[in-house]
Amino acid sequence: MKQLLTLSIQKRWLMLALFLLLGLFGYYSWTRLSVEAYPDIADVTSQVVTQVPGLAAEEVEQQITIPLERSLNGLPGMHVMRSKSTFGLSMITIVFDDGIDDYWARQRIQERLSDVTLPYGAQPGLDPLTSPIGEVYRYIIESNTHSLRELTDLQKFVIIPRIKQVSGIADVTNFGGITTQFQVELDPHRLEQYRLSLSEVTETITKNNVSAGGSMLPRGNLAYVIRGIGLVKDLDDLGKIVVKTENGVPVFLNDVGTLKYGNLERKGILGYTDRKRNYAESVEGIVLLLRGQNPSQVLEGVHAAVDELNNEILPPGVKIHPFLDRTDLVKTTLTTVSHTLTEGIVLVIIVLIVFLGSWRGALLVAITIPFSLLFTFILMHVTNIPANLLSLGAIDFGIIVDGAIVMLETILKKKRRKCRRNTGGKNHYPKGD
Repeated sequence: MKQLLTLSIQKRWLMLALFLLLGLFGYYSWTRLSVEAYPDIADVTSQVVTQVPGLAAEEVEQQITIPLERSLNGLPGMHVMRSKSTFGLSMITIVFDDGIDDYWARQRIQERLSDVTLPYGAQPGLDPLTSPIGEVYRYIIESNTHSLRELTDLQKFVIIPRIKQVSGIADVTNFGGITTQFQVELDPHRLEQYRLSLSEVTETITKNNVSAGGSMLPRGNLAYVIRGIGLVKDLDDLGKIVVKTENGVPVFLNDVGTLKYGNLERKGILGYTDRKRNYAESVEGIVLLLRGQNPSQVLEGVHAAVDELNNEILPPGVKIHPFLDRTDLVKTTLTTVSHTLTEGIVLVIIVLIVFLGSWRGALLVAITIPFSLLFTFILMHVTNIPANLLSLGAIDFGIIVDGAIVMLETILKKKRRKCRRNTGGKNHYPKGD
């Protein structure tokens, strides 16, 4: 230890350079840290979700949940498995041991699910890879010029696909809106008049709602791609479907019934009010963060996507209005932690000056605080520990400077003893002590 201290004193410029490099690397590690409001302490969990519309809870339990549980039993690393069966829905939650990789665990589940054959054409699937604190952004769609049906279509086919392009997004969950249906109310008298049955009309609609390829048609040095476009886009396309031909005269679908827009039966609605306007019905989206991603960087991408949607993509009169943004909470947390750290450093320096009796010694001890923090950031970056209210707010400056204070007191004491011996016992110290 004596040789190490002597070498440090003799090579002081080398030590200074090393500390500067350590500080720069610590600052770089801070810029790369995942900044979060609070830590994610959730277990490694996956959920198997199976939807079987119309099936009672008891049948879901017997025919869906139990076969899946038997197939999933004995998964490597599984800690506990629990299930819940409700009307038309089966949910099986699997908790794995700590330290198991999420993707490895989900792959083991997929392997077991591929061997299960369920009735009613049920297809089990896994929930998005997120965590209980994964809800980082919520928004509603506002418009005074578009109907709820149009807002729902914009949400499903424009807004959600654009937001899911942001790297680090696990899923965007939709709440509210309606599921559009094309409905045909057939007239029994017209069916009898044209000698048509319900099965014939249904089969004709199914066959005419497809697009198909027709190879290529050569024309000299050119070739034309043949396509048969039959996808129904609106009620006009649906009404022009030919269901029968009478003496060379086509009978269209709108000749045998009334066409209109409808929707699936609704079990609830999403409403909101901002206390300035009356109650309104809208569509909500919940952005889920992929587990292990940096929420600050992901939210920057979400903000850019929302700005692009509001300013360039969405039609006039339609706006995305966020009402929950994790960025605000992260900024508040960082402000609180920054104030706490700054006040702690200032108070420690004042106390050191008072009790050590030397401002130079107090500053020398205080230097250990920022360097200790920078070294902590390096270790947090290497071990993938995010910066949050718990990991930064628990820093104790007293513990950090304890060792430096003891060393400085010992150095000052020995220095003063040496000065006394050199001056014959007089309290005379070199200038600047």
